[in-house]
Amino acid sequence: MKRTLKMDSSFRLCFAAIAFGFVFITNGKLSSGTTPHEADPPQASIFAFSPEAAPLEGDDFLTDKPVPPFVPEFPVYIFYLGERKHNDAKLVKQSHFAILKSVLGSEEAANKSMVYSYHHGFSGFAAKLKPAEAEKLKNHPEVILLLENRKLVMQTTRTWDYLGQFSTPTSSKGLLHETNMGSGAIIGVIDSGIWSESGAFDDYGYGPIPKHWRGKCVSADQFSSADCNRKLIGAKYYINGLNADLETRINSTTEYLSPRDRIGHGTQVSSTVAGSFVSNVTLPGLSSGSIMRGGAPKAHIAMYKACWGVEGGMCSVADVWKAFDEAIHDGVDVLSVSLGGSALKSLDAEIDIAIPALHAVNRGIPVVSPAGNEGSRFSSVVNVSPWILTVAATTLDRSFPTLITLENNKTILGQSLYTGPEIGFTEVISTDDHSNLDQVTKRKILLHFSAGNSGPLAPDVIQKNGGIALIDMRSPTDDRLECPVNFPCIYVDLEVGSELFFDIHTTRSLKIKISPYKTIIGESVASKVAKSSARGPSAFSPAILKPDIAAPGVTLLTPRIPTDEDTSEFAYSGTSMATPVIAGIVALLKTSHPNWSPAAIKSALVTTAMKTDPHGERLTVDGGNYKAADAFDYGGGLVNPEKATDPGLVYDMDINDYIHYLCSQALYTDKKVSALTGNVTKKCPSSGSSILDVNVPSITIPDVKGNVTVTRTVTNVGPVDSVYTPVIEAPFGFSVKVSPEKLVFNKGSNKTAFTVSVSPGSHRVNTAFYFGSLTWSDGVRNVTIPISLRTRFIPDFFL
Repeated sequence: MKRTLKMDSSFRLCFAAIAFGFVFITNGKLSSGTTPHEADPPQASIFAFSPEAAPLEGDDFLTDKPVPPFVPEFPVYIFYLGERKHNDAKLVKQSHFAILKSVLGSEEAANKSMVYSYHHGFSGFAAKLKPAEAEKLKNHPEVILLLENRKLVMQTTRTWDYLGQFSTPTSSKGLLHETNMGSGAIIGVIDSGIWSESGAFDDYGYGPIPKHWRGKCVSADQFSSADCNRKLIGAKYYINGLNADLETRINSTTEYLSPRDRIGHGTQVSSTVAGSFVSNVTLPGLSSGSIMRGGAPKAHIAMYKACWGVEGGMCSVADVWKAFDEAIHDGVDVLSVSLGGSALKSLDAEIDIAIPALHAVNRGIPVVSPAGNEGSRFSSVVNVSPWILTVAATTLDRSFPTLITLENNKTILGQSLYTGPEIGFTEVISTDDHSNLDQVTKRKILLHFSAGNSGPLAPDVIQKNGGIALIDMRSPTDDRLECPVNFPCIYVDLEVGSELFFDIHTTRSLKIKISPYKTIIGESVASKVAKSSARGPSAFSPAILKPDIAAPGVTLLTPRIPTDEDTSEFAYSGTSMATPVIAGIVALLKTSHPNWSPAAIKSALVTTAMKTDPHGERLTVDGGNYKAADAFDYGGGLVNPEKATDPGLVYDMDINDYIHYLCSQALYTDKKVSALTGNVTKKCPSSGSSILDVNVPSITIPDVKGNVTVTRTVTNVGPVDSVYTPVIEAPFGFSVKVSPEKLVFNKGSNKTAFTVSVSPGSHRVNTAFYFGSLTWSDGVRNVTIPISLRTRFIPDFFL
């Protein structure tokens, strides 16, 4: 049965906040104004905030009957054939039609069936077939894998200052300056399209388009080649795969059948990764004269629209593969792909993005993708292949407190984005009775406990019944409510809410005053791993640590497209916002170190990441108990761009390491490896090879019983003559030893291997994961990888 992943209302809001990781420079000082995970953004602005959002509540959720999924007569299937057997793309394409013809019997039938031929970056095709025909083709000797055309979902100005990337145009130090802000780099974005008229895509001061660029701008529905410039140098769209599997085809009344963005997600991602400087930003709560930018503000952007505004936002695997195929051909340097499927432990879900991403990485193109927005559940992370750079989301050091004043001049703070006029002293009530809201809430402020017996109460219901405002008392695990524009929704924690609740019930008629929100920035505001950010370990391959790295993805200011829709539809937030933050940094690192492989860049980011926020406070996790964050929350930690430019050592990988991973997971045979690489002599490593020895910048062992030894290899990218010694922080109770006791590098040796031996130590029972680290230090550079260990004395017994 076909598995369809659609975005519910929480995704619609949640993944819109991905956007403008832009910096604010206010009155000569670095500042900004973003959002917390709460209220909806103001409507009268061309910019949108990115709060973490929540599912819609209401009777419709309880009364709607499930509708059987539509099953097309001729579903789309994807056939993966591995590496191209010919350098001539035309010959590769002809071979695909020949394979189809061998099953369907005629050229006419093959032409009618073909949806896409993938003949640039790899070899394969998508075709509309009956299930029996697909099954027959599956057994063709050239077919490695058969996939159903599943659906994927899309998973933002303080950001760069927070990460130490101070971005005044006249800045003369650091990674941004040394790379001329990413000038010459081409960043491909696979997403929902782009609104080219945004100031974020202005090309003033840009040089010529790079000579290696082979892409183009496709003219179609309300988009022409003239909408491109020296900033936006490519724009294409792909819809055939999704339309073939929809009951009602997408048309120009509901979407732009062109690269133009209808839902805003792709515009915000593009702005975050490489938006140009935008001056004089105005938004309630921001000082005048603010400036915004993307991570690599002088890099070029190429948009590959493969996601569409249907059912909240949807992309088909067939379309996404075609976008990868052409992006590889066109000459992009980095790919930002804010998409993902489900965290199910299945080969099919793993392949959706992983296979085309592997071909991109094998050609030197880093692929950056989100960890997913299904947090904070254990093993909810997606995009888990070791060649993908998988990103978790954090908050910023910014808060938006709203002052609540009682008649006795006592004040308490809530969180809100309310920008309307001050609400004078008004009676506040608390009720669990939802049956007569029109009588009890009229011209009053309602204090409500979302986790109480009566359940959540939608703010629009309160507004329709004459209520003035909602103060929502909630635990950290509760989802935020969808709040109408300019209706005060103020969130307080249980401690503050209980205090207010007590005052209400000890005072005959309590009145309070509500003030518009203020912005607090700096070390007094704690940074957290976002509640929505998916957590490790990977359910598919728990020995490969995921996510890899964390970056801000919540409370980011974003440009949005002109729309008649309510602005809350464009408040995207989560790991798909954090993804372009990392992709922008990757573009800068690749510009600074053009000979580094994608794996070397990933290693540099992971081994130099911070376990604290930039102010030195330990990162915690949002949602549930506020525990200290660990490797399953943020991978190596919070990205540290400046440190990543000089990591000292890197854990490098190439296609041989990735084959090691695929074979150790029993995913590939020798025949499939030969097809994947295009090399008939290439085979799986020996049967003794272990997935624990894949050269990732981490050590994760999910089943320690006796002594386990793993091997890693590091490459010196620092000073030629260097000596590194280890510093071990062993996970609680475990014994961890490293050999040799120092690593020596010189002109004749820039690469060396070492082993790490682990034993259960004091543990005698099945444990949860415990976390530690291994650091190689030369006295200046600290190259740190996370260690995650769990015992399994009784196999498959997890209680």
